[in-house]
Amino acid sequence: MSHVHLEQIFLWTAVLNYALLILWWILMRLPHAWLYNLSGKPFKMSEDTFDACNLVGIGLYKIAILAFFVIPYAAMRIVGP
Repeated sequence: MSHVHLEQIFLWTAVLNYALLILWWILMRLPHAWLYNLSGKPFKMSEDTFDACNLVGIGLYKIAILAFFVIPYAAMRIVGP
């Protein structure tokens, strides 16, 4: 696999993961009650605990995207072919 192909893989996986992250954030903001009823009530969580768990998850997911996709992509762009 060439250097250019790896760059493209890192770029598109980062873009797709950020799209998923934005979708998660939108689901936390707009249909919050629906999402809470779907995944919070079966585990008998309070709404505050549900929100805290989701915000921690969003933050950890953002850090993982940066560490595993954006930083390697930037490093490959700096190094060049």
